[in-house]
Amino acid sequence: MATHISAEKRARQTKRRTVRNDTISSSLKTFEKKVRAAYEAKDGKAAIEALKNFAAQFDKAASKGIVHVKKAARKVGRLSKLVSSLKS
Repeated sequence: MATHISAEKRARQTKRRTVRNDTISSSLKTFEKKVRAAYEAKDGKAAIEALKNFAAQFDKAASKGIVHVKKAARKVGRLSKLVSSLKS
């Protein structure tokens, strides 16, 4: 248990940030599921739209430090490649 005032403040901040990060991480997984569901349904327009939303949200989370920047780039790149295979 924290005994210094500054340590108590850090504990409070960590608790708030953990809740926020968990919420955003969960929503990122939902966005990814929407892209994959549209791909499975072979719906090109819906997949492209879902991919745009996914990329925007993932890049925003990466800029806030919730996920690593390179992880965001890797995820977006792989899903872009998947969605672009629908056009062929």
